[in-house]
Amino acid sequence: MYGLLLWLRRIAYRLAILRSERLPVPVLVVGNLVVGGAGKTPTVLALLEHLKRRGWEPGVVSRGHGRRGVGVLEVRSDTLPSEGGDEPVLIRKRGSVPVFVCKDRAAAARALLKAHPRVNLLLCDDGLQHLALQRDLAVAVFDERGIGNGWLLPAGLLREPWPPGLLGSLPDLVLQQHRRDRQPASIPLPAGVPCFAGRRMLSTELVGLDGQRLPLSELVNSRFAAVAGIAQPQAFFDMLRQQGCQAALEIPLADHAPPEAYAALLRHSMPVVCTEKDLVKLAECWRMGDPPVWAARLELALDQAFFDAVDERLPAVAR
Repeated sequence: MYGLLLWLRRIAYRLAILRSERLPVPVLVVGNLVVGGAGKTPTVLALLEHLKRRGWEPGVVSRGHGRRGVGVLEVRSDTLPSEGGDEPVLIRKRGSVPVFVCKDRAAAARALLKAHPRVNLLLCDDGLQHLALQRDLAVAVFDERGIGNGWLLPAGLLREPWPPGLLGSLPDLVLQQHRRDRQPASIPLPAGVPCFAGRRMLSTELVGLDGQRLPLSELVNSRFAAVAGIAQPQAFFDMLRQQGCQAALEIPLADHAPPEAYAALLRHSMPVVCTEKDLVKLAECWRMGDPPVWAARLELALDQAFFDAVDERLPAVAR
């Protein structure tokens, strides 16, 4: 049934029953084929850093999962996660580029280009299945789960068939991310689609609410509560333990959990250690006198060949 709906939707776009919009600037889409976090946001942040070094003026559009508002919104430095979504707020803080959110990504893109005419390239965070916005380059991100059992939702993990057939779309590049202590999953690759590796690890420094730094090694033999409101909380807890940091309390939360879900976690005496995505929401509910909050940043090491492949497939920078 899910596959039939996918097929009907794609046919509707091919017959122009549903409209797909072409923008006046290149569009680079980063998304995944499986449900749950596969590392899209770290990939977007790494690409933003690279593209700015290459002379591009990038902007980011996103749906803004978890936000309460509707319609187009520009995410600013003081936008709350409940208004703009946790991942867009994180991208705005880390990437320092214009970020717009809306369920209709094409509408968000038009608003961004109107408000920031210097932007000459758009990154679409998690938009492989958003066919209303045409793309010039698509990057499919996988993690250690690979394609799971190979079945479509709800029997499996796949949002669309892999390898792509009549129901799927062929990405330009595939990025397989894996933890430093694990090997990448084995996935079938379509002919002509290059695949690159990315290695995830925790930074050696923790980041506090006001930007202060603390060595990760300070957590060894310390009592703290670990919190993760991401798609795979256990992966974050495992990475802490691999660094010798054993939490006294591990608290998994749902991905895109609202800020109020974190408020009760601050009513104890132990310091809180979380992911960067959790930090932006904890900042919204933290009050003076609450225990200290630290984020363990996730670092993503990508092969230079991946960035070279991106550069080859994008047009020359518009000067």
